[in-house]
Amino acid sequence: MNLIIPMAGKGKRLRPHTLTVPKPLIPIAGKPIVQRLVEDIAKVSTEEIKKIGFVIQDFEKGILIQLKKIAGSVGAEAKFYTQETAEGTAHAIACAGEILENKVTIAFSDTLFRVDFKLNLQDNAIIWTKEVEDPSAFGVVKTNEQGVVTDFIEKPKEFVSDQAIIGIYYFKKGEDLRDELNHLIENNIRSGGEFQLTTALENLKNKETKFTIKTVKEWLDCGNANITVASNSRYLGFLNGQDLKDSSAQIENSAIIEPVFIGANTIIKRSRIGPNVSIGEACEILNSTISDSLIQNNTTLNNIDLSNSMIGNYVKLKGQPKSVSLGDYCEW
Repeated sequence: MNLIIPMAGKGKRLRPHTLTVPKPLIPIAGKPIVQRLVEDIAKVSTEEIKKIGFVIQDFEKGILIQLKKIAGSVGAEAKFYTQETAEGTAHAIACAGEILENKVTIAFSDTLFRVDFKLNLQDNAIIWTKEVEDPSAFGVVKTNEQGVVTDFIEKPKEFVSDQAIIGIYYFKKGEDLRDELNHLIENNIRSGGEFQLTTALENLKNKETKFTIKTVKEWLDCGNANITVASNSRYLGFLNGQDLKDSSAQIENSAIIEPVFIGANTIIKRSRIGPNVSIGEACEILNSTISDSLIQNNTTLNNIDLSNSMIGNYVKLKGQPKSVSLGDYCEW
């Protein structure tokens, strides 16, 4: 099976953190979002992932190295494709048309999930969904009594279904999707000014492709700082019971209230950390109380009471703030 991950978006809602780090590489519970996504899809697949196509905006060397390692962690080959202009979801996937063949899963890079199923790769096509309270904010699917999708509805004003599309799809014949995507682009068929994946899905359905759904138990978003901090806390909860503290971390005269992730070479002294805190590598936390927060690498926090916060890399913070969102290289 091949896996395609569109990740060329600019992550504007998560600024200032995405000014220096692509959104999919922001860490959740100590690992980049996209790595969590790749590993979780590998767990539910009944076949090995052969190739992972990352659709990105540029080819910055450091990013490529990191993505190659992520692909290699599940035994897959990394392939890179550029989407130079944002022209919609269908256009992003079409950029990786080279590997849209045979069995293919497509997963948008800001989607994290928890499931209790294994993918049946003999199914024709599968759309992953989550039951939501307010379907009007999402694209949803309507199914018949056999569980086959009968309609795709984008942000319905009246209730038709509570099964929201979360952004993960499986196709037994990736070539069929590739043909539909190319048809949209070659004929300039747009919706809302962009080439939309839902248009291609509707066309495939009308050609008798049978879409079934798989419902996830948890669907975590990483849209803005507050939501990302909440998703980090939730994901730490999934991992509770695992040892999430690197053996090189130094913890002195401090209380750690699980779940907490602590990265390599981080020093914590005279502090109370947790619950629901991720601290990256080479940080120094002194005389502080921190809960429900996500702190990246090489950051120093001193004499601070912090909660519901997202802190970038190489930040120096002392005193005053209670709840903040600070990008890389800030000092306060």
